[in-house]
Amino acid sequence: MLTSLIFFLLLGVVAGVLAGLLGVGGGLIIVPVLAWLLPASGVHQDIIMHVALGTSLATIIVTSTSSAWEHHRHQAVLWPVFWRLSPGIVIGAWLGAAIADQLASLWLQRIFGVFELLVAMQMFFGFGASAHRQLPGAMAMAGTGTVIGAVSAIVGIGGGTMTVPFLVWCNVNIRKAVATSAAVGLPIALAGSSGYILVGIGDQRLSSWATGYVYWPAFLAIISTSLLFAPLGAKLAHRMPIPTLKKVFALLLLVLGVRMLISAG
Repeated sequence: MLTSLIFFLLLGVVAGVLAGLLGVGGGLIIVPVLAWLLPASGVHQDIIMHVALGTSLATIIVTSTSSAWEHHRHQAVLWPVFWRLSPGIVIGAWLGAAIADQLASLWLQRIFGVFELLVAMQMFFGFGASAHRQLPGAMAMAGTGTVIGAVSAIVGIGGGTMTVPFLVWCNVNIRKAVATSAAVGLPIALAGSSGYILVGIGDQRLSSWATGYVYWPAFLAIISTSLLFAPLGAKLAHRMPIPTLKKVFALLLLVLGVRMLISAG
């Protein structure tokens, strides 16, 4: 347990620095690393990915709250857009958790691996959305939120890789798109992690340290160091070549994604 806690703390350091440095959600790093660390903590092999995804989403509750508050202080969050997306986000995240519960851990690994490869390609080549239209009506916003919430819950992330391009495509300023996406990460994480808790309760394979598919020692260790080290990442962002770092990070995601796919057979 002590060795696992040390690795969870180090994972929080890496996730926090990267979040502050590149503005990326920790889920893309936290999920695959947890998938490799959790077996040593006694988590049953058949539910490794379920616990990794649920725990990742739980950590995002804390990190997205902190990030959204900072963006709100700078008046960058578009709260009307947040409220229009949120109902669909919540429904989608619950739906995503329910879908994940029906999938074997190996299939969740494959889905995550493919998703991570797609994000890596987008970051490395710099593909981005260009403004083509205005924000759609209430029904379309709810539908979009449902898709973002469902996919985010299935892969254990805060949704920024989808929310930001959507908002930019709808002619939202990139700074406000990033800030609003940070706020949207909170309902994704709340609904998604609560969904993983509910569908996992009663599973006889769970550790006594878990509630549903959220493993609390990993959660507490990750958030404690990620919150401490995110400000360091933000400071480094002003001193380091961000475009180059994003390409390096994309290569890291590529390696993680390929390894996930290989380990899933």
